[in-house]
Amino acid sequence: MTASLAGCGTALVTPFRLDGALDEDALRLLVARQLDAGINYLVPCGSTGEAATLSLEEHARVVRVVADVVRGRVPVVAGAGASDTARAVALGQASVSAGATHLLVVSPMYNKPPQRGLLAHFRSVADACGVPIVLYNVPGRTAGNIDAATVLELSADPRFVAVKEASGDLDQVDTILASAPAAFLTLSGDDALTLPIMAMGGHGVISVVSNLFPAAMVELTRAIARGDLIAARAIHRALRPIMAAAFVESNPIPAKAALATEGLLREVLRLPLVPLADAPRTVLARAMAATQRALDALSSRATLSSVSS
Repeated sequence: MTASLAGCGTALVTPFRLDGALDEDALRLLVARQLDAGINYLVPCGSTGEAATLSLEEHARVVRVVADVVRGRVPVVAGAGASDTARAVALGQASVSAGATHLLVVSPMYNKPPQRGLLAHFRSVADACGVPIVLYNVPGRTAGNIDAATVLELSADPRFVAVKEASGDLDQVDTILASAPAAFLTLSGDDALTLPIMAMGGHGVISVVSNLFPAAMVELTRAIARGDLIAARAIHRALRPIMAAAFVESNPIPAKAALATEGLLREVLRLPLVPLADAPRTVLARAMAATQRALDALSSRATLSSVSS
C-alpha cells in the first residue's frame, strides 16, 4: 500500500458530543464525505485529531470507526505519537488492532532526544507494531527537528515508507528528496507548501485543509502529479485564503469552527484547546467564502470541474 500514500491524505479532526464524548455518528459522516471526495487515505488521531487528549481506549475507538467506514478502500494511517516510547508503542499496537494499515509516528515532544534517541524511538515502534511507518517531523510542536540524515538512515529500512515534513525547511526537504530511495515518499505537512514540495519531487500532502475542501486538495495533488502546473497554481491560489485562515489559531480550532458552521460537527474541543475567538472567527468566515467563490469560478471551466467542494 505504500504507493497509495501518494496524493492527498486528510489529517482528520475528531468530533465530540456536547458532553465531551466521542461523536461516532459525526465521525462516520466525516469519513464518508472524505471518501466521496476521492481522498487517497485518512489520518486519524494526529495532532489535528486532538490525539493528546484521547485516552488509549478512545484512540483505538476512533481508528476502529474510521476503518469500519473505509472497509479497505483506502489506507488508514493512525497517529501513534507520544513523548515516551512505551506509550507510542501502546498507541501503535492498539491502532493496528483496531484496523490501521500504517502508523504516523511523530518525534517525541518535550523530551528533546538527540538524533540517536530518535532512531531508537522510531525503530522500537516499528519493531513492536509490524506495519509501515510514516515519520512525522513538526518541530513547531515537538521542539526538535528530525534531521535529514536521520530520515535518510531510516529510509533505507523498508519498514519506514514516508516522511510527513512540516519543518518548513525546503532545503531539508530537498536533501531528503535527492537521496532517499525511490520507494520512500516525502509528503508535505503544510498545506501551503504542497505545490512547492511536490514540484520539487515530493509525493503529496497530509492535509488539514482537506477537512474543509477535500475535492479541491485532491485535485491539487493530482494536477501537480500529472505535471499540469497551470491548473495546480490556479487551485493553489484559490485555496490560499483558507490555507492561511486554517491556522489563524492553533489547529484544529479553526477547522472545527468551519466544520461546525457547515453543520458537520459540534464545535467542541478538549482543554486546553478552546473554541475560536471572535476576531479570528471573522477572518475564517471571510476566507471560507473567498475560497468557495474562487473554487466555484474554477469549476465553471471544464478542465477544473472537480475542484469545488
